[in-house]
Amino acid sequence: MLRWLTAGESHGCALVGILDGMPAGLEISEDYIDRQLARRQLGYGRGGRMRIERDRVRILSGVRFGRTLGSPIALLVENRDWENWKDVMSVGPGETRPVTVPRPGHADLAGFWKFGHRDLRNVLERASARETAMRVALGAVARRLLEEFGMEIGSFVLSVGQASWEPPDGFFPGKEVDTSPLRCPDPEATRRMQDEVDCAREAGDSVGGMFEVVVRGVPPGLGSYVQVDRRLDARLAAAVMGIPAVKGVEIG
Repeated sequence: MLRWLTAGESHGCALVGILDGMPAGLEISEDYIDRQLARRQLGYGRGGRMRIERDRVRILSGVRFGRTLGSPIALLVENRDWENWKDVMSVGPGETRPVTVPRPGHADLAGFWKFGHRDLRNVLERASARETAMRVALGAVARRLLEEFGMEIGSFVLSVGQASWEPPDGFFPGKEVDTSPLRCPDPEATRRMQDEVDCAREAGDSVGGMFEVVVRGVPPGLGSYVQVDRRLDARLAAAVMGIPAVKGVEIG
C-alpha cells in the first residue's frame, strides 16, 4: 500500500515529501516530475505566487540510476520566494508583526482555536495551497506507476461561474487541453469563462467552477466493498476533498 506525507510552509525554504510503498524497478526522472509541476502552474487567473515560483523537484532518496529501489522516495521542492521571507519565517528565535485577523473561508480561526497560536501565520503558512506542489510531485511518481498498467488520466474544466461547457458522451481530453488557458476544449466556452474570471477580479472577488477527471484502463476489482475504508469511491472523494477550495465531489 502506498503511503505519503508532506511537510513545509508556504514561505518556508522548501516543501518535502515522502512516498512509501512504491515497487522497485519503476523508471522515473526529475524531468518527468517537473513536467507535471509545470502543468500545475498553468491557468487563466492564477495567483501571483504562480508567477514567482518555477518549481523543480530534487529526488533525495529511493531512486538510483533512474529507477525506484523499493525504499521510501524523498522529494524536495524549493520555494524561490523564501529569499523574501527569511526573517518572517526564520526557524531561530525572532519577532515579527503577528497576523491577528482571521480570513473568511480559511483555516485561520480553526487553527487558532485548535493550537492556540497568537500569530495566525503559524496556521495559514501550512494550510496554504502551496502545499499542493508537493502533492503533485508525489502524485507524478504514482502516475508513472499507473502508466505501466496502461491507465490514462485526463482532466478538463466544465464551468467557471455561469459559463459552462457540456462534453460529448465518452469524451477524453487530449494534450490539446494543456494549451487552453482554462483547460476547456471549447474555444467559445473558454472565452466566456475568461470573462467570468475578469469580472470577478475587477470586483475583488473570486468565482467557483467545476472540473472533471477521467481515467481510462482502470481494471475491475480495485478497492473493496467489504470495509468502508477500502471503498475506492470513498478514498477518491477524500483525496479530492483534501485539495484546498474543493467543496464537493461527484463520482460516476
